[in-house]
Amino acid sequence: MDAKQYKDGLAELRELRGEIKKAETALGRLVARRDRKITEVAGYSKAKADQLAPAAGRSVKDIVELAPHLRPAPLETPGNTAADSRPSPQPAAEESGAAAPHMQPVAAHQPPEAPAPEKDEAVDERDTRVEQPPADITEEAAVTPVASAPEPDAGTATDVVPRELPVIPEGAEGDRWFSVDPDLRSKRPDFTQQSRRTVFLDASTGDLLFGDQRIRLDLGSASAGEIVTAVFANAPDTTERIFITAGAPWHRDADRYPYLRDAVGAWLEAPMPDGWKVESRRGKDALAGHFLHERNPVGRWERGKQHVEIRSVAEWFACDGTDVATIRHAFVLLGQALKRIWPDVVLLGSPSQTGRDLWQRTLPTREGSRWSDGYPVMSDEIRQLLHATSGQGRTELITPPRVPDPLPALYELDRTLAYGKHTWTSGVGEPERVTAQKFASWSEKQQTDTLFKPSHWRVKVTIPDDWNHVGILPFAVEGERAWVYPHEGGRTFTTWAGGAEINLALRNPLQPWRIEILDGLLWESGTPLREWSEKLKNAWAELGAAAQVAGDDDLRTAYRLASRAVRSILLYGIGGFAQRPTITTGAVQLGQESQIPSGARIKTIEGQTVFWERTQMRRNPNAHPEWASGVWSAARAALLSTSVKTAEGKKTRIGALHLPGGSIVAIRTDALYTTVRPDWPYNGDPGDYLLKGVLPYPSTAPVVENDFYTLQSLGRVYLEEQQDTASANI
Repeated sequence: MDAKQYKDGLAELRELRGEIKKAETALGRLVARRDRKITEVAGYSKAKADQLAPAAGRSVKDIVELAPHLRPAPLETPGNTAADSRPSPQPAAEESGAAAPHMQPVAAHQPPEAPAPEKDEAVDERDTRVEQPPADITEEAAVTPVASAPEPDAGTATDVVPRELPVIPEGAEGDRWFSVDPDLRSKRPDFTQQSRRTVFLDASTGDLLFGDQRIRLDLGSASAGEIVTAVFANAPDTTERIFITAGAPWHRDADRYPYLRDAVGAWLEAPMPDGWKVESRRGKDALAGHFLHERNPVGRWERGKQHVEIRSVAEWFACDGTDVATIRHAFVLLGQALKRIWPDVVLLGSPSQTGRDLWQRTLPTREGSRWSDGYPVMSDEIRQLLHATSGQGRTELITPPRVPDPLPALYELDRTLAYGKHTWTSGVGEPERVTAQKFASWSEKQQTDTLFKPSHWRVKVTIPDDWNHVGILPFAVEGERAWVYPHEGGRTFTTWAGGAEINLALRNPLQPWRIEILDGLLWESGTPLREWSEKLKNAWAELGAAAQVAGDDDLRTAYRLASRAVRSILLYGIGGFAQRPTITTGAVQLGQESQIPSGARIKTIEGQTVFWERTQMRRNPNAHPEWASGVWSAARAALLSTSVKTAEGKKTRIGALHLPGGSIVAIRTDALYTTVRPDWPYNGDPGDYLLKGVLPYPSTAPVVENDFYTLQSLGRVYLEEQQDTASANI
């Protein structure tokens, strides 16, 4: 291929990219239209979920998520009248709690003024489509999102169905929850982690790399069996892990299945040749069998004493178009950087596993030191409560009329290594229950001090009447969104939230929200994550600095990928503490409900079949949802208001609440999208906001997710081109 063919190929790819985005936007509109129609048809008095499901091409579970009133009522079974072992649902009765104290608000940062849209004489002001971009934007970047019907505002009280949250039982029964498991403690491991010989395979080209050898394989149709056979025909028999760097072979038959998950499952479960079978159980981590994931599945097989797993490098970092040798080099650099901190480090299959293993090796062992006998694990009831009442990242699209249409501009600001900012302190030990009565009996100083400690609260919230900004506290709803953020002035609702968010609601820079404490969990402050987090942040900074001075593009890319891998270890390591409960399902025939296991609940009834579901917590000595919940709560609060150092070393406040009301277009876990460009300092430290995308011209306000992602992509392309131009002129 010559230079001209290469250039023509790029042009064609850009054209295809634009067409794909348009198709995705059209698909998004159809899906939204279908869901609205489901909701409409479900309003019929005799509507049934098992009739709607096949008509809509969705599962019964999907139907009842959109129309919860179609959910079958739980059936009573002998010895299991509730048919549910989880905490009892939130009562509908009006409740009164103990008023939270008045607290000193955080300092307000003077927000920039929202710019007025620049008029383009060639465009009619009434046109709400994306206006003509400046001439220096490439043609492929100027994709015009197709106008779509607005989605309901996720924060309004009338368009969502509240989801019932658990409560702690009154009296001695609830007090019993506030304990730790006597037989479970997180301790430093007493074994040496064994490394697994790993090879790297680009499934799109067939390039296989092991050690310093590179071979091109014929993978046939790239089934799991063909990949394993081809790899072991060339790589050493001691190979135990095959990292797929590109190609996603588990998606090869995606067109044959209605859902991507089904295609992945079929790829994993296909018959294997030469005596290979699904792995049963081995190792200290007790990891066996396949892990079904739409994008990054894990397949595990065994043959005699041989074991092998196939998994995606995308678990660690995105590496589209990166050569397999550069990706292998990134893992070498990652291992070297971590080994300088943890001499016994072993890179495991996933960043989550690696993060947990590294954390265990920071646990205190000195005799007589606090927690030298290990960190205790909460009771099953408390862990289930935290799982049910703690969300992770905040995802919100704010639509007109809450934002202007068209948008005058759009800026993407992303928090660097956000979770690493919030591991300084965490709750440890047995939690204390703080009822409304107990909270009310404390002095105002004691109440205030408590709200600065690791905690999790059930509260009654009242938003100020004249509030005119984004919401602060989460509210549980039915459906995929799970959590929304009410913002309407005067609205009252009951919810669960972490101490950091309650603290911010009372101290926000605009005006305090009214909070009544109904119940809560309070922990002793400790530092179980601090050493682990600091070491990872040091490795991340070291690799990032090395990328800045690398002598060639491949080395620079390898260092950057290694730095991103450290970020994944931290991010997914924290998520691993949440320990999601295991959900098992089954079915019995009508009239045989006595066969439903104790603790299960009726999920759906289809014809003569009753489907049940049971939620259980595994006995995991490293289950600490109180830590993950605390980090997530602090990160959500910091997205709205936090501090950063200026060039002069002084602190200034930044975040969504320090921008004008009506300027926030979207929130994505650790990123803000706003119509104004803030003057926030960026020092490259964890928690700082980095400008990641810019659209300096007017564009249609997005009303569906695909429209938003189109604008996000355009903004990143524009900023990258501006940065490339600036670099070329130096």
